[in-house]
Amino acid sequence: MKNVGEARETPAGAPQEEFATGERSTRNRIARSVLDHGPSTVAELAGRLGLTHAAVRRHLDALVADDVVEAREQRVYGTRTRGRPAKVFALTDCGRDAFDQSYDKLAADALKWIAEREGGSEAVAAFARARIASQARAYREAMEAAGPDRRTEALARALSADGYAATARSAPLPRKGEQLCQHHCPVAHVAEQFPQLCEAETEIFADLLGTHVQRLATIAHGDGVCTTFIPKISHTTDNASARTAGRNPA
Repeated sequence: MKNVGEARETPAGAPQEEFATGERSTRNRIARSVLDHGPSTVAELAGRLGLTHAAVRRHLDALVADDVVEAREQRVYGTRTRGRPAKVFALTDCGRDAFDQSYDKLAADALKWIAEREGGSEAVAAFARARIASQARAYREAMEAAGPDRRTEALARALSADGYAATARSAPLPRKGEQLCQHHCPVAHVAEQFPQLCEAETEIFADLLGTHVQRLATIAHGDGVCTTFIPKISHTTDNASARTAGRNPA
């Protein structure tokens, strides 16, 4: 009989984006279990999480490929039994960095200090803009290389490289445009206290894409995904605007 956890993980007929999100969620649970319990065997992980051994192995293969966990020979204390020792999976340094709980607190404390000592919320906003501007240099290069029709897709790929697990898709009707979805936010816990981080990110998206964008949802506010609507740009309108830029209206 198929395990309940595994059945939820691969719902029949689920949209590809929803399925991918579920896959990441299960892998996060596996990595978190290794963090909480230390190096673990496939059987131990399957028992804790209510998954089949096959499902755990599949997700572990992906986590190993992403350098989140690594396979090790299990340490045996006392008399060693016959046969090969069981293989255990432990977090790599990269995987451990993904659970930056202490860094979250440090970052929040630092921003509180900036707000109290250096000029309140405006100082925090200035820091947020400077932070995202430094990241945006790489985003801009990726978008320019992709061309005008694939800028949102290129931005999603660049964000994914920074850990945001981003995707781009057409916006649901009646909206005309695209949606940029970020399925993970490395600074979500800090952004809950300092929304200036989200606001600065939205501003830089508008600058990079050359159009007004609208934030529909954020993980920091309790939504499942950070969603940004990007209206369809009329190149005819853009060209006309460029031709009339600087002219006084008749």
